[in-house]
Amino acid sequence: MLNDRPLLSAIIVALMIHSLAVADENAAANPPLKAGFAERDITPEIGMERPGGYGKSYHTKIHDPCKVRAAVFDDGTNVSAVVSVDALLVRRALVQAARERIRSATGIAPQAVLIHATHSHSSGPTGMIYPGEYDFAPESIQDLAYNRSSMANAGYLQHVEDQLVDAVAEAFNERKPSTASFGRGSEDKVAFNRRFRMKNGLTFTHPRPGNPEIVRPAGPTDPEVGVIGVWDNAGQLRGCLVNFSCHATTNPPGISANYIYFVEQVLRGTFGDQAILVFLAGASGDVTQVENVTPYAARPSVESARFVGGSVGAEAVKVLLREPRTDSVRVRFDSKVLQIPRRRPSPERVAKCQTLVAQDPGKIGATNWTFAKEVLLLDAKLQEHPVADAEVQAIQIGPAILLTDPAEFFVELGLKIKQGSQHPLTFPVSLANGCVGYVPTEEAFGEHGGGYETRLTSYSNLETNAGPQLVDAAVELAGQFEPQPQPTRPPAREFAGEGWTYGSVPPELE
Repeated sequence: MLNDRPLLSAIIVALMIHSLAVADENAAANPPLKAGFAERDITPEIGMERPGGYGKSYHTKIHDPCKVRAAVFDDGTNVSAVVSVDALLVRRALVQAARERIRSATGIAPQAVLIHATHSHSSGPTGMIYPGEYDFAPESIQDLAYNRSSMANAGYLQHVEDQLVDAVAEAFNERKPSTASFGRGSEDKVAFNRRFRMKNGLTFTHPRPGNPEIVRPAGPTDPEVGVIGVWDNAGQLRGCLVNFSCHATTNPPGISANYIYFVEQVLRGTFGDQAILVFLAGASGDVTQVENVTPYAARPSVESARFVGGSVGAEAVKVLLREPRTDSVRVRFDSKVLQIPRRRPSPERVAKCQTLVAQDPGKIGATNWTFAKEVLLLDAKLQEHPVADAEVQAIQIGPAILLTDPAEFFVELGLKIKQGSQHPLTFPVSLANGCVGYVPTEEAFGEHGGGYETRLTSYSNLETNAGPQLVDAAVELAGQFEPQPQPTRPPAREFAGEGWTYGSVPPELE
């Protein structure tokens, strides 16, 4: 046996060298994750228009700042950017311009850049109507568009684009070796479906508490809180992505990121002010914080924002504290653009709306006048844009995949995307890379449908089967990428043969 020792030593050394070579090869094939985060202030000025409706409203004070928040993920082969904008919406033109500038500044491919609007109804003027959008139309239509509708501000749009590009460039330049954690929580006390089946067989939006005609909710909610955390080598949280499905309509008085501000406050109160929140609203076209079936009065707006944001933030904190971390994170991306026709108002309806708009809104009712105005704007838009571009994008970050739509997407459609995805964690992201208005389920347009979201307007007008088209495209994109397993905690040590000696005793009575 003594004579075999040199041979055994040589074998051991050879195995060690081989193991190191394999480790080096794996490290080269799967280099550690690098990530970066940055944010910029895009708080609008006092006096600018406040979006969120079909008419004009103006900001008179500030509650909290609006921001652009950006995260960049680099797996050594692919780089992707995820951007959250405290805005009602981002139009396609802004997305395309920003993507090209980001490519010039960083080399990140346009289809790898996700630009999402949190849908804050208390943010700056990024929509609804763009300056010059109806210059092709008659003066009467231009008057309805520019003087009687919610308008984006050209200077503010440029400011948002500039800050967005700067935030991504900084996040790209600040990439550092990082670990990431992935998980989901649940918060089911803050968001409610706002559509209800009524005794008359139709579905109404916000029928109001105490309405005896309510039969039941017309749709589900999605209580999942999806979280991706990014940590530095010292174990400090650098930033995180949080995905949750609820309209940002808590509306603290004044300019505000809405309840997202309080999500951020909870996260920073726990992990420090260096932590940057990239909030991504899920499919929430028919989900808000408003309780239509309740015996209690609604919370004041600031209390409501704190309740929703604080609850979601607290759940995100639990996920961040619970889940294990890894530096082996695969980044993949792809996108496709669907061309979806718009619904057309009948000539008879257009003629009727022309008659209504010629009258005083005070005499025929503001609602009747507003939606007559919207039909006329849509009728004009169809001359130039009868088909809408609707981008669907997939960005894989380790075991999580972000699947986007450019719509106020019904929650049931988002749940179908989750059901069709094979990835451990699937986060639908609405109002991303453009805006095509509400996209309800096909059922919402059926004999028992109805409600605000199905109204025909210049903002919301895609054909009735747009929802399934967007769902199918998202699931198809998700299927192109190999799912990456979710990290798990290390296995427990094998049982050593005895329990804790302090506790392995019978009861002592004397």
